Amino acid sequence: MRTILLISALFLLSSGAHAAGAGYLYNAKFVQAAPGKLLALIDHHKSRMAAYSTTGDEPPMLVRHSQGDKWDLMLLFPMGSYGEYYQADRVAKRQKAGVFEEKYRELVAWQEDLFVYGPPLAELRNAFSKAAFFHLEIFQSLPGRQSDLYKEREMENAYQKTLGRPENVIFVRDQGASWDLFTLGFYRNLKHYAESADIPEKDQESAAKSAGFEASNRIGAYLRTLIAAHHDTLAVAVK
Repeated sequence: MRTILLISALFLLSSGAHAAGAGYLYNAKFVQAAPGKLLALIDHHKSRMAAYSTTGDEPPMLVRHSQGDKWDLMLLFPMGSYGEYYQADRVAKRQKAGVFEEKYRELVAWQEDLFVYGPPLAELRNAFSKAAFFHLEIFQSLPGRQSDLYKEREMENAYQKTLGRPENVIFVRDQGASWDLFTLGFYRNLKHYAESADIPEKDQESAAKSAGFEASNRIGAYLRTLIAAHHDTLAVAVK
């Protein structure tokens, strides 16, 4: 308990970024199931949803890998702030509820945690409620280019908006895994995601220049001047 209280105090100190308007805090947990255990892991998470209400925690939002990166599930745990999430009474309730007990560990081969700031919870839940297909891009920037990478993501959102396409939600790293940020695009289905291929080239060119790019075919090239690593994943909703 002394260790938990010490961690809570440290997290309270680091929660200033949230208080200063950095956004709503989430824990993005990327999980690879043990061999042959993916469906059991999904069922396990579904069975644990009711337990969150007993701890005062918000239940996570889940997406399931379709193709791309090596993980099977991404879980977005709403935290609000470190101070809120690591209150001593909530930590005690979480331990008593056994949300991540031995059974969970038996079903997981690999996992990675990334604490990120993103949009308000209500806004994110609304986006999840309307989507069944997702495009996740996760980035590690070149040294000193984090702010440039964030700006590039905003430019791509401006490009998408001009074309009438869904904008990506941006999540920015606070601590955890080495990734600097990731974006999540929300779509009705695979066909909705692929509709960009039908947009006339002249419209793409106009939208790209309006957003600050040299041309539509230079968007990817410019992005790659800012990043050391980049993974794409297509995913589906877990209902």
